Amino acid sequence: MRPVKLAAAVIMFAVLAAAPTAQGPGERTKVLGFSDAGKAALTAQMNAAVKAGDAPAIVEIVVNRDGVLFEGASGLATNAIFNIASMTKPVTSVAIMMLMEQGKLKIDDPVSKYLDGYDKLQVISKFNAADASYETRPAKSVMTIKQLLSHTSGIGYSFTNPIEFALVAKTKKGEWELPLLDDPGTKFNYSASTRVLGLIVEKVTGSPLEPWYQAHIFTPLGMVDTSYAVAADKQSRLAKQFTRATGKMEPLPKTPIAATPTAPFRGDGGLYSTVEDYSKFVRMLLNGGTLNGTKILSESSVRTMGENAIGAIFVERQPDADKLRTKPFPLGAGKDKFGLGFQIASNDPAMKGFRSPGSMSWAGIFNTEFWVDPVKHVGGVHMMQLLPFYDDGAIKALRGFEEAVYKNLP
Repeated sequence: MRPVKLAAAVIMFAVLAAAPTAQGPGERTKVLGFSDAGKAALTAQMNAAVKAGDAPAIVEIVVNRDGVLFEGASGLATNAIFNIASMTKPVTSVAIMMLMEQGKLKIDDPVSKYLDGYDKLQVISKFNAADASYETRPAKSVMTIKQLLSHTSGIGYSFTNPIEFALVAKTKKGEWELPLLDDPGTKFNYSASTRVLGLIVEKVTGSPLEPWYQAHIFTPLGMVDTSYAVAADKQSRLAKQFTRATGKMEPLPKTPIAATPTAPFRGDGGLYSTVEDYSKFVRMLLNGGTLNGTKILSESSVRTMGENAIGAIFVERQPDADKLRTKPFPLGAGKDKFGLGFQIASNDPAMKGFRSPGSMSWAGIFNTEFWVDPVKHVGGVHMMQLLPFYDDGAIKALRGFEEAVYKNLP
Protein backbone atom coordinates (compact mmCIF):
# COMPACT_ATOMS: atom_id res chain seq x y z
CA MET A 1 0.00 0.00 0.00
CA ARG A 2 1.56 3.26 -1.11
CA PRO A 3 1.24 6.18 1.34
CA VAL A 4 -0.95 8.24 -0.99
CA LYS A 5 -2.88 9.99 1.75
CA LEU A 6 0.24 10.89 3.68
CA ALA A 7 2.07 12.07 0.61
CA ALA A 8 -0.87 14.29 -0.23
CA ALA A 9 -0.99 15.78 3.25
CA VAL A 10 -0.08 19.35 3.90
CA ILE A 11 3.57 19.96 3.06
CA MET A 12 5.28 22.52 5.18
CA PHE A 13 8.73 23.98 5.38
CA ALA A 14 10.35 26.84 7.24
CA VAL A 15 13.80 28.20 6.66
CA LEU A 16 15.95 30.43 8.80
CA ALA A 17 19.22 31.96 7.62
CA ALA A 18 21.96 31.58 10.17
CA ALA A 19 23.46 34.62 11.84
CA PRO A 20 27.22 35.21 11.43
CA THR A 21 29.31 32.90 13.55
CA ALA A 22 31.38 34.39 16.34
CA GLN A 23 34.97 33.72 15.34
CA GLY A 24 37.57 32.52 17.81
CA PRO A 25 41.28 33.06 17.18
CA GLY A 26 42.29 30.97 14.20
CA GLU A 27 39.13 28.84 14.14
CA ARG A 28 35.44 28.52 13.31
CA THR A 29 34.72 28.97 9.66
CA LYS A 30 31.35 30.53 8.88
CA VAL A 31 28.49 28.63 7.26
CA LEU A 32 25.85 30.85 5.69
CA GLY A 33 22.22 29.95 5.06
CA PHE A 34 21.03 28.10 1.97
CA SER A 35 20.14 30.04 -1.13
CA ASP A 36 16.55 30.02 -2.37
CA ALA A 37 17.61 27.41 -4.91
CA GLY A 38 19.16 25.31 -2.15
CA LYS A 39 16.01 25.49 -0.05
CA ALA A 40 13.96 24.49 -3.07
CA ALA A 41 16.29 21.54 -3.76
CA LEU A 42 15.96 20.24 -0.20
CA THR A 43 12.19 20.60 -0.31
CA ALA A 44 11.99 18.88 -3.70
CA GLN A 45 14.18 16.00 -2.50
CA MET A 46 11.96 15.42 0.50
CA ASN A 47 8.71 15.55 -1.47
CA ALA A 48 10.11 13.25 -4.17
CA ALA A 49 11.14 10.66 -1.57
CA VAL A 50 7.62 10.53 -0.13
CA LYS A 51 5.95 10.56 -3.56
CA ALA A 52 8.17 7.65 -4.69
CA GLY A 53 7.22 5.66 -1.59
CA ASP A 54 10.75 5.63 -0.19
CA ALA A 55 9.29 6.88 3.09
CA PRO A 56 5.75 7.27 4.40
CA ALA A 57 6.44 10.82 5.56
CA ILE A 58 9.59 12.77 6.47
CA VAL A 59 10.64 15.70 8.64
CA GLU A 60 14.15 17.15 8.17
CA ILE A 61 16.24 19.89 9.69
CA VAL A 62 19.71 21.29 8.97
CA VAL A 63 21.53 23.39 11.57
CA ASN A 64 24.84 25.06 12.19
CA ARG A 65 26.25 26.34 15.47
CA ASP A 66 24.06 29.43 15.44
CA GLY A 67 20.67 28.19 14.37
CA VAL A 68 18.42 26.50 11.84
CA LEU A 69 19.43 26.62 8.18
CA PHE A 70 16.49 24.59 6.88
CA GLU A 71 13.47 22.84 8.36
CA GLY A 72 10.90 21.03 6.30
CA ALA A 73 8.32 18.26 6.25
CA SER A 74 6.51 16.15 3.70
CA GLY A 75 3.35 14.34 4.79
CA LEU A 76 3.66 15.58 8.38
CA ALA A 77 3.82 18.82 10.35
CA THR A 78 7.33 19.94 11.26
CA ASN A 79 6.53 19.54 14.97
CA ALA A 80 5.61 15.85 14.62
CA ILE A 81 6.74 13.68 17.52
CA PHE A 82 8.75 10.54 16.75
CA ASN A 83 9.80 7.44 18.63
CA ILE A 84 13.55 8.02 18.31
CA ALA A 85 14.51 4.63 19.78
CA SER A 86 18.32 4.30 19.72
CA MET A 87 18.82 8.02 19.22
CA THR A 88 18.36 7.84 23.00
CA LYS A 89 21.85 6.31 23.17
CA PRO A 90 23.83 9.52 22.45
CA VAL A 91 21.85 11.26 25.21
CA THR A 92 22.87 8.57 27.69
CA SER A 93 26.46 8.73 26.46
CA VAL A 94 26.48 12.50 27.04
CA ALA A 95 25.08 11.92 30.54
CA ILE A 96 27.98 9.57 31.29
CA MET A 97 30.47 12.21 30.13
CA MET A 98 28.76 14.82 32.30
CA LEU A 99 29.17 12.57 35.34
CA MET A 100 32.80 12.01 34.37
CA GLU A 101 33.36 15.76 34.31
CA GLN A 102 31.76 16.01 37.75
CA GLY A 103 34.28 13.48 39.06
CA LYS A 104 31.59 10.89 39.82
CA LEU A 105 33.06 8.22 37.56
CA LYS A 106 35.96 7.52 35.23
CA ILE A 107 35.64 6.23 31.67
CA ASP A 108 38.14 3.43 32.32
CA ASP A 109 36.39 2.29 35.49
CA PRO A 110 35.23 -1.33 35.53
CA VAL A 111 31.46 -1.70 35.29
CA SER A 112 31.59 -3.89 38.40
CA LYS A 113 32.49 -0.80 40.43
CA TYR A 114 28.92 0.43 39.97
CA LEU A 115 26.76 -2.60 39.20
CA ASP A 116 26.52 -6.03 40.80
CA GLY A 117 27.04 -9.11 38.64
CA TYR A 118 29.78 -7.72 36.39
CA ASP A 119 32.75 -8.98 38.38
CA LYS A 120 32.67 -12.58 37.13
CA LEU A 121 31.82 -12.26 33.45
CA GLN A 122 31.41 -15.33 31.26
CA VAL A 123 31.91 -15.55 27.49
CA ILE A 124 30.06 -18.02 25.25
CA SER A 125 32.66 -20.50 23.99
CA LYS A 126 30.35 -22.97 22.26
CA PHE A 127 26.80 -22.52 20.95
CA ASN A 128 24.34 -25.07 19.56
CA ALA A 129 21.88 -23.32 17.23
CA ALA A 130 19.56 -26.34 17.25
CA ASP A 131 18.49 -25.94 20.88
CA ALA A 132 20.23 -22.68 21.97
CA SER A 133 22.39 -24.58 24.45
CA TYR A 134 25.86 -23.21 25.12
CA GLU A 135 29.07 -23.48 27.07
CA THR A 136 31.02 -20.62 28.63
CA ARG A 137 34.45 -19.69 29.87
CA PRO A 138 35.61 -16.82 32.11
CA ALA A 139 36.17 -13.52 30.34
CA LYS A 140 39.83 -12.65 29.79
CA SER A 141 39.40 -9.04 30.93
CA VAL A 142 37.04 -6.80 32.89
CA MET A 143 34.33 -4.74 31.17
CA THR A 144 34.80 -0.97 31.34
CA ILE A 145 32.52 2.03 30.90
CA LYS A 146 34.54 2.98 27.81
CA GLN A 147 33.75 -0.38 26.23
CA LEU A 148 30.06 0.15 26.90
CA LEU A 149 30.25 3.56 25.22
CA SER A 150 32.00 2.11 22.16
CA HIS A 151 29.98 -1.14 21.83
CA THR A 152 33.02 -3.32 22.45
CA SER A 153 31.75 -4.67 25.79
CA GLY A 154 30.95 -8.14 24.45
CA ILE A 155 27.20 -7.61 24.91
CA GLY A 156 24.99 -8.00 21.82
CA TYR A 157 21.44 -7.31 20.62
CA SER A 158 18.87 -9.97 19.83
CA PHE A 159 17.44 -8.26 16.76
CA THR A 160 20.79 -8.24 15.02
CA ASN A 161 22.77 -11.17 16.47
CA PRO A 162 21.54 -14.74 15.83
CA ILE A 163 22.95 -16.12 19.09
CA GLU A 164 21.36 -13.38 21.17
CA PHE A 165 18.11 -13.77 19.21
CA ALA A 166 17.93 -17.43 20.18
CA LEU A 167 18.99 -16.91 23.80
CA VAL A 168 16.60 -14.04 24.50
CA ALA A 169 13.73 -16.09 23.04
CA LYS A 170 14.68 -19.11 25.16
CA THR A 171 15.57 -17.43 28.46
CA LYS A 172 13.39 -14.28 28.31
CA LYS A 173 16.36 -12.39 29.71
CA GLY A 174 17.77 -9.10 28.49
CA GLU A 175 20.96 -9.20 26.43
CA TRP A 176 22.90 -7.48 29.22
CA GLU A 177 21.94 -10.34 31.56
CA LEU A 178 23.34 -13.08 29.31
CA PRO A 179 26.93 -14.36 28.90
CA LEU A 180 29.03 -12.21 26.58
CA LEU A 181 29.52 -12.88 22.88
CA ASP A 182 33.19 -11.85 22.98
CA ASP A 183 35.83 -10.77 25.46
CA PRO A 184 35.48 -7.09 26.36
CA GLY A 185 37.50 -4.83 24.09
CA THR A 186 38.03 -7.34 21.29
CA LYS A 187 35.14 -6.82 18.85
CA PHE A 188 32.44 -4.33 17.85
CA ASN A 189 28.92 -5.61 18.47
CA TYR A 190 26.03 -3.16 18.31
CA SER A 191 24.39 -3.88 21.61
CA ALA A 192 22.42 -3.18 24.74
CA SER A 193 25.63 -1.72 26.21
CA THR A 194 23.96 1.69 26.52
CA ARG A 195 21.19 0.07 28.57
CA VAL A 196 23.90 -0.76 31.10
CA LEU A 197 25.19 2.82 30.89
CA GLY A 198 21.69 3.99 31.81
CA LEU A 199 21.78 1.76 34.89
CA ILE A 200 25.12 3.34 35.82
CA VAL A 201 23.67 6.86 35.42
CA GLU A 202 20.81 5.92 37.75
CA LYS A 203 23.18 4.32 40.26
CA VAL A 204 25.56 7.28 40.37
CA THR A 205 22.91 10.02 40.42
CA GLY A 206 20.39 8.23 42.62
CA SER A 207 17.71 9.30 40.14
CA PRO A 208 15.66 7.63 37.40
CA LEU A 209 16.74 8.69 33.91
CA GLU A 210 13.68 10.76 32.96
CA PRO A 211 13.86 13.41 35.71
CA TRP A 212 17.66 13.55 35.55
CA TYR A 213 17.69 14.03 31.78
CA GLN A 214 14.97 16.65 32.01
CA ALA A 215 16.80 18.62 34.70
CA HIS A 216 20.33 18.34 33.31
CA ILE A 217 19.97 18.01 29.52
CA PHE A 218 16.51 18.60 28.04
CA THR A 219 15.37 21.66 30.01
CA PRO A 220 18.75 23.44 29.81
CA LEU A 221 18.80 22.88 26.01
CA GLY A 222 15.15 23.88 25.55
CA MET A 223 14.12 20.40 24.38
CA VAL A 224 10.47 20.82 25.36
CA ASP A 225 9.07 17.82 23.43
CA THR A 226 11.63 15.18 24.44
CA SER A 227 10.63 12.60 27.04
CA TYR A 228 10.07 8.92 27.75
CA ALA A 229 6.34 9.69 27.43
CA VAL A 230 4.10 11.86 25.23
CA ALA A 231 1.70 14.10 27.13
CA ALA A 232 -1.98 13.60 26.35
CA ASP A 233 -2.29 17.03 24.71
CA LYS A 234 0.64 16.21 22.40
CA GLN A 235 -0.37 12.72 21.26
CA SER A 236 -2.16 14.05 18.19
CA ARG A 237 1.29 15.06 16.93
CA LEU A 238 2.67 11.50 17.02
CA ALA A 239 3.91 10.32 13.63
CA LYS A 240 2.20 7.15 12.41
CA GLN A 241 4.39 4.06 12.14
CA PHE A 242 4.72 1.81 9.09
CA THR A 243 6.48 -1.38 8.03
CA ARG A 244 7.75 -2.65 4.69
CA ALA A 245 8.95 -6.01 6.01
CA THR A 246 6.56 -7.88 3.69
CA GLY A 247 7.59 -5.86 0.63
CA LYS A 248 4.76 -3.34 0.68
CA MET A 249 4.27 -0.40 2.99
CA GLU A 250 1.62 -1.04 5.62
CA PRO A 251 0.68 0.68 8.89
CA LEU A 252 1.92 -0.92 12.07
CA PRO A 253 -0.70 -1.77 14.71
CA LYS A 254 -1.26 1.23 16.94
CA THR A 255 0.07 0.73 20.45
CA PRO A 256 -0.69 2.88 23.51
CA ILE A 257 1.93 5.51 24.35
CA ALA A 258 2.33 6.51 27.99
CA ALA A 259 1.13 10.03 28.72
CA THR A 260 3.24 10.31 31.85
CA PRO A 261 6.80 8.98 32.27
CA THR A 262 6.78 5.69 34.14
CA ALA A 263 9.89 3.81 35.26
CA PRO A 264 11.83 1.77 34.38
CA PHE A 265 13.57 3.95 31.79
CA ARG A 266 16.08 2.61 29.30
CA GLY A 267 19.42 4.20 28.49
CA ASP A 268 19.43 2.62 25.03
CA GLY A 269 15.95 3.60 23.81
CA GLY A 270 12.49 4.80 24.67
CA LEU A 271 12.68 8.55 24.08
CA TYR A 272 10.24 10.54 21.95
CA SER A 273 11.36 13.77 20.32
CA THR A 274 11.06 16.15 17.36
CA VAL A 275 13.60 17.20 14.75
CA GLU A 276 13.69 20.68 16.28
CA ASP A 277 14.37 19.35 19.78
CA TYR A 278 17.02 16.91 18.64
CA SER A 279 18.68 19.59 16.51
CA LYS A 280 19.33 21.52 19.73
CA PHE A 281 21.23 18.49 21.03
CA VAL A 282 23.14 18.42 17.70
CA ARG A 283 23.91 22.15 17.93
CA MET A 284 25.20 21.68 21.47
CA LEU A 285 27.71 19.16 20.12
CA LEU A 286 28.62 21.43 17.19
CA ASN A 287 29.32 24.19 19.72
CA GLY A 288 31.67 22.04 21.79
CA GLY A 289 29.18 21.23 24.54
CA THR A 290 27.45 24.60 24.90
CA LEU A 291 24.22 26.02 23.50
CA ASN A 292 23.01 29.60 23.93
CA GLY A 293 25.31 30.11 26.90
CA THR A 294 24.28 26.86 28.62
CA LYS A 295 27.16 24.45 29.14
CA ILE A 296 26.36 20.75 29.05
CA LEU A 297 29.86 19.41 28.39
CA SER A 298 33.36 20.76 27.98
CA GLU A 299 34.79 21.13 24.50
CA SER A 300 37.42 18.55 25.43
CA SER A 301 34.79 15.95 26.29
CA VAL A 302 32.91 16.51 23.03
CA ARG A 303 36.15 16.17 21.11
CA THR A 304 36.95 12.93 22.95
CA MET A 305 33.52 11.51 22.12
CA GLY A 306 34.29 12.05 18.44
CA GLU A 307 37.65 10.28 18.48
CA ASN A 308 38.38 6.63 17.69
CA ALA A 309 37.76 4.67 20.89
CA ILE A 310 38.11 1.16 19.43
CA GLY A 311 41.71 1.19 18.25
CA ALA A 312 42.42 -1.21 15.39
CA ILE A 313 38.85 -2.57 15.47
CA PHE A 314 36.32 -1.35 12.90
CA VAL A 315 32.56 -0.98 13.01
CA GLU A 316 31.32 -4.31 11.64
CA ARG A 317 28.31 -5.02 9.46
CA GLN A 318 25.53 -6.18 11.75
CA PRO A 319 23.30 -9.01 10.47
CA ASP A 320 19.50 -9.16 10.32
CA ALA A 321 18.65 -11.78 12.93
CA ASP A 322 15.12 -10.33 13.21
CA LYS A 323 14.13 -9.51 9.63
CA LEU A 324 10.92 -7.78 10.72
CA ARG A 325 12.98 -5.20 12.58
CA THR A 326 16.16 -4.69 10.59
CA LYS A 327 18.20 -5.21 7.49
CA PRO A 328 22.01 -5.48 7.73
CA PHE A 329 23.61 -2.19 8.81
CA PRO A 330 25.30 0.33 9.05
CA LEU A 331 26.71 2.40 6.21
CA GLY A 332 30.46 2.67 6.74
CA ALA A 333 30.81 -0.88 8.11
CA GLY A 334 34.36 -2.15 7.71
CA LYS A 335 35.75 1.38 7.40
CA ASP A 336 34.31 3.57 10.14
CA LYS A 337 35.37 3.74 13.77
CA PHE A 338 33.30 4.24 16.90
CA GLY A 339 33.84 6.88 19.53
CA LEU A 340 32.18 7.33 22.90
CA GLY A 341 28.57 6.99 21.82
CA PHE A 342 28.87 7.85 18.12
CA GLN A 343 29.88 6.22 14.85
CA ILE A 344 32.80 8.16 13.36
CA ALA A 345 32.90 8.59 9.57
CA SER A 346 36.09 7.47 7.83
CA ASN A 347 37.92 9.12 4.96
CA ASP A 348 36.15 6.91 2.43
CA PRO A 349 36.30 8.11 -1.22
CA ALA A 350 32.80 6.66 -1.69
CA MET A 351 31.53 9.24 0.81
CA LYS A 352 32.66 12.22 -1.24
CA GLY A 353 29.83 14.71 -1.39
CA PHE A 354 28.40 13.56 1.93
CA ARG A 355 29.30 14.17 5.60
CA SER A 356 32.96 14.93 6.31
CA PRO A 357 35.44 12.43 7.73
CA GLY A 358 35.24 12.65 11.50
CA SER A 359 31.49 13.29 11.52
CA MET A 360 29.59 11.80 14.45
CA SER A 361 26.30 10.00 13.90
CA TRP A 362 23.79 7.41 14.98
CA ALA A 363 20.19 6.38 14.33
CA GLY A 364 17.00 4.81 15.67
CA ILE A 365 15.35 1.60 14.54
CA PHE A 366 12.39 3.41 12.94
CA ASN A 367 14.88 5.05 10.53
CA THR A 368 15.44 8.26 12.43
CA GLU A 369 18.97 9.50 11.71
CA PHE A 370 21.31 12.37 12.57
CA TRP A 371 24.87 13.48 11.98
CA VAL A 372 27.20 16.13 13.40
CA ASP A 373 29.86 17.40 11.00
CA PRO A 374 32.69 19.17 12.91
CA VAL A 375 34.50 20.09 9.68
CA LYS A 376 31.68 21.85 7.83
CA HIS A 377 30.09 22.85 11.16
CA VAL A 378 26.65 21.58 10.18
CA GLY A 379 24.34 18.88 11.41
CA GLY A 380 21.30 17.15 9.99
CA VAL A 381 18.35 15.33 11.55
CA HIS A 382 16.12 13.16 9.33
CA MET A 383 13.10 11.42 10.82
CA MET A 384 10.45 8.98 9.65
CA GLN A 385 8.69 6.01 11.29
CA LEU A 386 9.32 2.94 9.17
CA LEU A 387 10.49 -0.62 9.76
CA PRO A 388 12.69 -2.46 9.12
CA PHE A 389 15.75 -0.45 10.10
CA TYR A 390 17.91 0.27 7.04
CA ASP A 391 14.95 -0.27 4.72
CA ASP A 392 16.22 0.38 1.18
CA GLY A 393 13.82 3.26 0.58
CA ALA A 394 14.58 4.84 3.94
CA ILE A 395 18.31 4.81 3.28
CA LYS A 396 17.75 6.19 -0.22
CA ALA A 397 15.78 9.07 1.31
CA LEU A 398 18.48 9.70 3.94
CA ARG A 399 21.27 9.73 1.38
CA GLY A 400 19.25 12.00 -0.88
CA PHE A 401 18.79 14.44 1.98
CA GLU A 402 22.45 14.39 2.93
CA GLU A 403 23.61 14.78 -0.66
CA ALA A 404 21.26 17.72 -1.19
CA VAL A 405 22.56 19.38 1.98
CA TYR A 406 26.22 19.26 0.94
CA LYS A 407 25.55 20.05 -2.69
CA ASN A 408 23.76 23.25 -1.70
CA LEU A 409 25.89 24.50 1.21
CA PRO A 410 27.33 27.91 0.23
